[in-house]
Amino acid sequence: MALRTRFAPSPTGLLHVGNAYSALICQAWAEEHDAELLLRIEDIDHTRCRSEYADAILEDLAWLGLQWQGPVRYQSRHLDAYQQAIIRLRGMDVIYPCFCTRKQVAREIAYMASAPHSEDMLSEYPGICRNMQVDEQQQRMQQEPFAWRLNVAKAMAQLGTSMTWRDESGKTHAIEVSQDMVIGRKDIGFSYHLAVVVDDALQGISHIIRGRDLAESTGIHRLLQQLLGLPEPVYIHHRLLKDSNGNRLAKRNHATTLNSLRSMGVDAHKLGSFLLGMAKPAWPFEADKKAAVLRILGKT
Repeated sequence: MALRTRFAPSPTGLLHVGNAYSALICQAWAEEHDAELLLRIEDIDHTRCRSEYADAILEDLAWLGLQWQGPVRYQSRHLDAYQQAIIRLRGMDVIYPCFCTRKQVAREIAYMASAPHSEDMLSEYPGICRNMQVDEQQQRMQQEPFAWRLNVAKAMAQLGTSMTWRDESGKTHAIEVSQDMVIGRKDIGFSYHLAVVVDDALQGISHIIRGRDLAESTGIHRLLQQLLGLPEPVYIHHRLLKDSNGNRLAKRNHATTLNSLRSMGVDAHKLGSFLLGMAKPAWPFEADKKAAVLRILGKT
């Protein structure tokens, strides 16, 4: 089997240095292992993704020096593949329609004395719609918007096997999936979890390289792979690039963008060497400290 990984940004904003760090790790791994690196634009969420950001991603990555093989895959152009996965899961009777809003879920949890962690209220689902009668499901599906939730207990019972994921060394790690995750959303049709699992299989991805912030998604992804009869990739969760205060860089936190670095005259090769050369990944520059950035990363 050919070795192949992917970098898969979502066009909800401009790429920042944290994204660049992850992209460079993917490329470095591909070069070290003589593997292919593919580029995927994860743009199924039409409520947040914008085409101008997708174009900007390609420009920023080209400037950074990322080299990918084959055409770019845009999720928004392959919705039929995700729909077929939904149909298959429905046929297995492991998903059910959920008519709850976020507020309803939070209210239900507030009444549950056994709610384990108050800070997870919006992410924990208490199973409000799980045992709804088929007749009621069918009637409400004709009248109300709904999401598809994976019935984890039923899925695990059908598989009858313990869930694990493998890291690059070959070591297996046990997985516990207790949450009935949404895999088809009311507003965009398909969730991130379902789409990436289908894409990784269709693109022949052997190694999934991503930040540790996505490690918790591995359980639901492995479960979906098992249900859909898809290959098991190897998972590599790298450390996250953080700011000088130890916070994870993110778009919502206004992390330094590649566009701004390019505009101020940063040398892309120096930036890449700087990011990959750090013993402890941290971005020490504030967004407005142009002089400090250019002193280390500026063109000579």
